[in-house]
Amino acid sequence: MQYRNPYIEICIEGPFSVFRGISTADKELLDQHHTVADFRKGSVIIKAETKPKGVVCLASGKAKTSRIGAGNREQIVRLQKPQNFLCYRSLFSDTHFPFNVTALENSSVVIFERATLSKIIRQNADLAVRFMKMISEDHDSANNRLISLTQKHVRGRIAESILLMRDVYGTEADGMTIRVLLSRDDLAHLSNMTTSNAIRTLAGLISDGLVQVEGRKIKITDLSRLAAISESGQ
Repeated sequence: MQYRNPYIEICIEGPFSVFRGISTADKELLDQHHTVADFRKGSVIIKAETKPKGVVCLASGKAKTSRIGAGNREQIVRLQKPQNFLCYRSLFSDTHFPFNVTALENSSVVIFERATLSKIIRQNADLAVRFMKMISEDHDSANNRLISLTQKHVRGRIAESILLMRDVYGTEADGMTIRVLLSRDDLAHLSNMTTSNAIRTLAGLISDGLVQVEGRKIKITDLSRLAAISESGQ
């Protein structure tokens, strides 16, 4: 079918989209009941403790989901890539969204009208199962990260965060340079440590020949050793 814009097509027809396989009629409904919004790097896509106007899908760009905790410290709980839903709890709950979602680079989102998407899910058992699977996987990932961040030493946490960045965003053509530019602050917030600790720990990985850093670009030069550090937590 012909979509109104390329962003809605990405969210519906993308290779990782939960909507793949739904009927053309349902796709047309989603195409008719959505809006698109653009955000510059650093802009807040969803503000914590607000109620999103609909179900938000990241169509292009990169984003982080985070929360401000004790001492006004930020903790990044998830890195977001295209076709990810930035908030889906508005489908099932009328509560406020507890996280900030911020663009890591210029990004565009598709906002699906809540009532329309809820109706399609209620009438489509396969789609409902895919949503449940997605939510379950997100919760499993969050639980695993919580364990890692509380049990691993700083070196293990930084190694895990670098590997997470690689898993989420992939690498450049060289197979080693991660396709995301995170500040040292963001790397620290992803790893549950202070920025100074993150900088020192990253410098140690560089000194040991595990990674190379140029500005905000991180290149993994010894994947097996980095993975071993992440696994052991040491």
